[in-house]
Amino acid sequence: METLFNLLAFLQILIGIYVICQGIQWLGYVRRRLHMDPGFYAPRVAVLCPCKGMEPGLERNLLALTEFERQNYEIFFVLAVGSDAARSAVERIAASSKVKASVIIAGSPSNSSEKVNNLRVAVEQLPPEFEVLVFTDSDGRPGKSWLHHLVAPLGDVRIGATTTMRWLIPNRSNLPTALLAAWNAPVVTMLSEKGKNFCWGGGTAIRRSIFEQSGVMNEWRNSVSDDYSLTRALERNNRSIVFIPECLTPSYVESDFEGLLEFTNRQVLITRVYREKVWAAAAVTHLFYCLTLLLGVILILSNFFEQRPAFHIATLTFLAVLLSSIRSAIRLIGVTEALAAGRSQITGQAWIYVLLTVLVPFLYLVNFVNSLVTRKIRWRGLAYELIGPGQTRIVPL
Repeated sequence: METLFNLLAFLQILIGIYVICQGIQWLGYVRRRLHMDPGFYAPRVAVLCPCKGMEPGLERNLLALTEFERQNYEIFFVLAVGSDAARSAVERIAASSKVKASVIIAGSPSNSSEKVNNLRVAVEQLPPEFEVLVFTDSDGRPGKSWLHHLVAPLGDVRIGATTTMRWLIPNRSNLPTALLAAWNAPVVTMLSEKGKNFCWGGGTAIRRSIFEQSGVMNEWRNSVSDDYSLTRALERNNRSIVFIPECLTPSYVESDFEGLLEFTNRQVLITRVYREKVWAAAAVTHLFYCLTLLLGVILILSNFFEQRPAFHIATLTFLAVLLSSIRSAIRLIGVTEALAAGRSQITGQAWIYVLLTVLVPFLYLVNFVNSLVTRKIRWRGLAYELIGPGQTRIVPL
């Protein structure tokens, strides 16, 4: 057992050094982007925001979409049904908006997720004068310069789409909410300057011409995932996806253990269905990390009770954890610089993003196991069976 531990610990140390180097490169990219002039490209933009149900901070989140510094845009809030609990709040924000805002009732889906159906219907109804489509979520709270920074790079016609990522900020001081924020944090560094990026549905901009040429509407047909399907369409057409870290979007969250597992299981299962190679690599990486820590703890306790020295085992175990924490700290530095307005609150919860993240791989293992035994997810009051990337079935709860 000790030989196996030594091999795994050595592997974790190598991986840890590698990811720290990647983290430093990521931080350098973030800092370069923060000092870049976004440019002057200012096309007519349609901001599409699917909404469903009341959630914490909903009206403040939607209000943020009406306050962007640039004015050459229009907002389209999309609901599946007119009886949705969020409708009154959405209509109130739309009526008071300084920029034109409309509410679209898309109808219930038949063979795709409700969110995908909402977006398909909204895009089909858009007037032709909109040159750029921006997709966002109702649970994010972007800053005033968010839209301009996300859209401006599209002035380079070689870019397929620009995207960013959410940063979860706990609204409650309970363990499930903290775990949710810690679980999401590593996703931010999956996007980079030169990596194989993917679109995030809460913050993606794309020229309408590229959207149509790439066949996104067909890719969305029968799909549960708006962003992975958009990514697949762009990859099939060799279109690049550029990560815009200055547009990181804070999302103020609160959860219980049921909500934590529902969210994390859903994200991992969707990844398995739409990006299986990414899922497999992540599953192996997290498995080895967890196995190393477990073996280390078992050997330390065993040697302690047998009154044998365990300093070298404790050192190797601690070193694997330390390297992981350093990577998390580098990530946190970049996030606080990108989200300067929320720096004090994020820094005040640094233990979540640095220390708690060390234990998050064990939660990921639960998610990976779940994705092996079921193809069903729950998402905002509906249940779906993910038969494949292009085949979704709505099933009873």
